Amino acid sequence: MAQLIQGNTGQWEIVIGMEVHAQVTCNSKLFSGASTAFGAEPNTQVSLVDAAMPGMLPVLNEYVVEQAIRTGLGLNSQINNMSVFERKNYFYPDLPQGYQISQFQHPIVGTGTIEIDLPDGTLKEIGITRLHLEQDAGKSMHDQHPSKSFVDLNRSGCALMEIVSEPDIRGPEEAAAYLSKLRMILRYLGTCDGNMDEGSMRADVNISMRRPGEPYGIRAEIKNVNSVKAVQQAIEYEAQRQIEILEDGGEVVQETRLWDPAKGVTRSMRSKEEAHDYRYFPDPDLLPLHVSNDQIENIRKTLPELPDQKKHRFMNDYSLSLYDASVLIAERKRADFFEAVANDNDAKLAANWVINELLGILNKNDKSLEDSPISAEQLAGLIKLISDDTISGKIAKDVFAIMYETGDDADKIVEEKGLKQVTDTGAIEAIVDTIIAANPDNVAKYQGGKDKLFGFFVGQVMKETQGKANPAVVNKLLKEKLG
Repeated sequence: MAQLIQGNTGQWEIVIGMEVHAQVTCNSKLFSGASTAFGAEPNTQVSLVDAAMPGMLPVLNEYVVEQAIRTGLGLNSQINNMSVFERKNYFYPDLPQGYQISQFQHPIVGTGTIEIDLPDGTLKEIGITRLHLEQDAGKSMHDQHPSKSFVDLNRSGCALMEIVSEPDIRGPEEAAAYLSKLRMILRYLGTCDGNMDEGSMRADVNISMRRPGEPYGIRAEIKNVNSVKAVQQAIEYEAQRQIEILEDGGEVVQETRLWDPAKGVTRSMRSKEEAHDYRYFPDPDLLPLHVSNDQIENIRKTLPELPDQKKHRFMNDYSLSLYDASVLIAERKRADFFEAVANDNDAKLAANWVINELLGILNKNDKSLEDSPISAEQLAGLIKLISDDTISGKIAKDVFAIMYETGDDADKIVEEKGLKQVTDTGAIEAIVDTIIAANPDNVAKYQGGKDKLFGFFVGQVMKETQGKANPAVVNKLLKEKLG
């Protein structure tokens, strides 16, 4: 269902297409052997090829090509047997060659689809137009000197996959779902780390407005948005900006804009006419790239189980809800952690403990799963103690807290602190009899119809046994004796 915005003169529909630049996970650059490690001192990872020294020839990185094909397969896309690297000519201070080697007419990956999960539980397919390889530019730094701009070429020549969507996205929530799903798939595949804060994944967002059912309007492009939240905020602002222009009788200008997170506005960067004069032509130093069907199939065999496959398997094999499955597959390591906990355990109980208890306390302490002091095997051990009635669910939460603080195993904590559940019916029955005998007034009130007093008796028994009595046995005995 398209998201419609009510303006002063009627309803408007947002139309969004996205171009996501994802840096390929690879130790070296697209056409040189220079390192791609993040965080190095400026201009320390620049080969003569990256700096565009005269006479330097590019040599295509074979592993980058494999990563692009792997990504295309993960996006259910057509892999093209022949692709061409072209020179895209434009001037920018941090583009040493005066052109970017990219793919335009003949990309390595063609059309495909991504399935996104929307907040209301529905699914939607977003079309992929293409994925092409290109080299990144360097980075201009304007905040290092009061009157000069510096250039860092460490990023120059790093391999990028530009993933272009169809204009199928209809609002900020869908855009966030699309970007999150794309990042998830890339991380599962190991083809991009998806770290938007480090610039290894950046989104250009094309936005236009139209009346429902009318042709597409003129779009503006918001460049290099670097977080899912910023994408949502930029779309919300830009949609209102364009509606105000259109309702005042004006025309939206086709241009490139920047998102200003401090002010929460988009700002004009440069006009972008319909006809690009990039003077594309095949790079004379690079032959057309030919990939055989056998090579493609060999890469297909290396694909991991992807997020959607894993989500449906979790729902079918473990009887998990869509919500639980979606939370658990959000990260590959999280899904693997859950499966290690669920092995030989009640899967629903395992999901509850991973999502609500472990992820809850890790989020509260601003920690990732990799930092967890409780391993999957340890959490599985705790759940086994609940399942075999060694401890109650309530006691388990106390044990869990100690495990998180100390890193000790659950059975060790239960043994040392004497927390084993009392399941001896005779022992519990004696305590129940004592509690009933000590509270004749409440017994009479309960039997007179005050059913809520049942909780009082349960509480007294649990207090007497320091919470160690088996709750099911307590409930059964109390119902028999009070009835």
